[in-house]
Amino acid sequence: MKFLTQFLSLALLTGCVVMTSCSSNKETAEQKPGIEKTVYGQLPNGQTADLYKLHNAAGMTAQITNYGGIIVGLTAPDRNGKFEDVTLGMDSLAGYVKGTPYFGALVGRYGNRIAKGKFTLDGKTYTLAVNNMVNHLHGGLVGFDKVLWNATPVEGDEPALKLTYTSKDGEEGYPGNLSVEVTYTLQKDNALRIDYLATTDKPTVVNLTNHTYFNLTGGAKRDVLDHVLTLNSGNLVPVDNTLIPTGKLMPVAGTPFDFTQPTPIGKRINDSTDTQIKYGLGYDHAWVLDGTGDSLKLAATVFEPTSGRVMEVRTTEPAVQFYTGNFLDGTVTGREGFPYKKRYALCLETEHYPDSPNQPNFPSTVLRPGQTYKSSTVYQFSTRKE
Repeated sequence: MKFLTQFLSLALLTGCVVMTSCSSNKETAEQKPGIEKTVYGQLPNGQTADLYKLHNAAGMTAQITNYGGIIVGLTAPDRNGKFEDVTLGMDSLAGYVKGTPYFGALVGRYGNRIAKGKFTLDGKTYTLAVNNMVNHLHGGLVGFDKVLWNATPVEGDEPALKLTYTSKDGEEGYPGNLSVEVTYTLQKDNALRIDYLATTDKPTVVNLTNHTYFNLTGGAKRDVLDHVLTLNSGNLVPVDNTLIPTGKLMPVAGTPFDFTQPTPIGKRINDSTDTQIKYGLGYDHAWVLDGTGDSLKLAATVFEPTSGRVMEVRTTEPAVQFYTGNFLDGTVTGREGFPYKKRYALCLETEHYPDSPNQPNFPSTVLRPGQTYKSSTVYQFSTRKE
């Protein structure tokens, strides 16, 4: 009898273990959304950077560090349900500190280029750092991608990370104390939403964006030339040989820049007869988005045929800078020692036009006291059979 009692107890215990295991498997399939915080490393100035891992119920994850607001990793499922990282990135904080071509970075005060590092506002000329040929690029030598942001995790069905930073008057040459708030939200529908807010105490210029490099093959298995792109744009912002806008817009119809219909990125990227292709060494231009208003509108759709992954980009911004990693040359070693080669990623940076502070015909990027800069962009992932 004693043996039978022990056997039944063991059977009940085993049954409990099995049920727990089954429950655990179900938890894996449908995770509870949340945020995990870990120490990412120490910066040269002694400050500590943290890493925040957001995950939704479907299993998608976004890893973000408060150093530079960098998206360190972002997973998305393929048509078979396999989650893989669809971004380029580094293995450690040290890799980002050493320097990357803005992998995953939060860019500001001004995303893209300002001609010769100068602009005039209300009759006063401001001089910025020149860090891209003869021009100012992505906020200067120490832009928003190289500072430590204050981070506040926001738990819920759609976990979020709120980052705040105050850019001091005169920082990188820009006027005004600029208070910035950026919120990354991992949504239920496998989308990463980025909301930007900013206020100033002096007139200034602002153009915030994110510079994530995407490769929908997962793990950057090959270049992005077979990715199929659609851009909701009939006009391009043409540039000179230093990639500064000419001040006019160019219809894309009949040019290598026409992505109004789904087109493989590599189809016309090496058109040696096109001056704009020569200047950008491929695609490195701003497309003017069709439609007006402050609501989210579809800017771009990217489809990767092998994995079946689809990325849709929606934004409130008037333009998107499409860049095809033309300056990657294998010298930057990324995750697991992998060298990132030319055109192994694409960027879709939602923003205002380049050099707007010097282009009176472009939409204004001026922010004045009492006004609030607002911008939103959503990167949504799904799959397609073919």
